[in-house]
This record gives sequence, structure tokens and C-alpha cells, in this order.
Amino acid sequence: MQNLTLELSGVTYEVPADQDTLHILKGCDLQVQPCQSIAIIGRSGSGKSTLLSLMAGLELVSDGEVKLLGQSLQNTSESERALIRANHVGFVFQNFQLMPTMTALENVMMPLELFAHSDIKAKAMQALEKVELSHRIHHLPNQLSGGEQQRVAIARAIVTNPKILFADEPTGNLDETTAEHVQQLLFTLQKELNTSLVIVTHDNDYAAKCDQQYLLQHGVLNLVEADV
Repeated sequence: MQNLTLELSGVTYEVPADQDTLHILKGCDLQVQPCQSIAIIGRSGSGKSTLLSLMAGLELVSDGEVKLLGQSLQNTSESERALIRANHVGFVFQNFQLMPTMTALENVMMPLELFAHSDIKAKAMQALEKVELSHRIHHLPNQLSGGEQQRVAIARAIVTNPKILFADEPTGNLDETTAEHVQQLLFTLQKELNTSLVIVTHDNDYAAKCDQQYLLQHGVLNLVEADV
């Protein structure tokens, strides 16, 4: 049996709220296989982005366990989790999160520079070629369209050849035509890179294109059965 890329067991997440405790996640379970695509759907405020942060080790669970690439994140330091993310995890955000004073090329080079990878410029150029933006490498984010900015963000996420790619509403700020292009690009890159893909989305049609869909509702994560 192949090792799981990601495994959640009884994941609970709570935060203090005034004199009470807010229970955001209540015992969530999930398994992601290598090269599998997973969509997580749910209403705004249901905790989808929080769940994604826990999966990537950006936050730690209140109870339960997250195993990323076989490593229990609760037993690691922040620097160890950062190293796992730097080498094996890609993250795409709804609002792109590009550095405004850096060119497209410099934005994609950044994660490689932070951890002293080799052949940084060549790898960043290759990633930008994969998203069809090799002709825009010297442009700043404000000189790019929304779709182009998101493609730069995707190039930055894949530049380390991650084993898992997280995407938090990656098409939420894009028009319908551009969104469809970005959706197809993510699926193409997933297959090309042989990586797992976990998407948080409000778009049910987009979610339906993934191997599995999960609904997060009232803090509980349930598999959505495919229509027969």
C-alpha cells in the first residue's frame, strides 16, 4: 500500500471567544493518496481555510493528528514544519499574495532563495514557462492581469516540485473564463508533477472535477458521494 500524502485523524480546532470556546472543527478525518485531487466545499465561515492551514502545518490542531508525508506535525517545531513546506508543499491563495515590488520572476524565485536551492533562476524560469508566462518575467504584479497574477502565484507554488499542492479559493477573484483556464492549468500541472492537490472552493462544478469531494458543515467533514 502506498504511503498517504496527507492524513487527518480526529482533527479538532478551537479558539477562545469572550468567556466561551468556539469549536471550529469537530473531529475531522481525511486521507489523501499520492497524485489524488480533493475538493473541500462549504459555506463561507465554515472553517475551510482554517482546515487547509492545519493540513499545511501553518496552524496546529487543538486535538487529533495531522500527518503530512508521513510526519506527524504535532511532533515538529515551527522551523521543521517550515522546512517540510519549503521542500514538499505548494500553496496557492485567492488573493495571490505576490510581493508588489518584485517582478514575476523574482516572486517565483523567492521560495528557492529562502532555503538556498541551486539553479534558482533556471527553475523559476521553467515554472513560469509551465504557466505560459515566460514573456512576462520582468513585469511587476500591478502590470499583470488578475489571471496572470494567479498564474505567477501558481508558478511560485510549483517551483519546488511539491508532493502536495494546496489551493485556497484559487479562482475566487477571477472572471469565469479566466477561472476556467486556471482550473484546467492546476489539473494539468498536478498530473505533470505527479502531485496531490487539495482545493478549497465555493464552485461546485470545479469541485466535481476532483477525484473526491468533501463537505465541511458545522465543523464536521463528510465525503460527498458521487452521483451514480
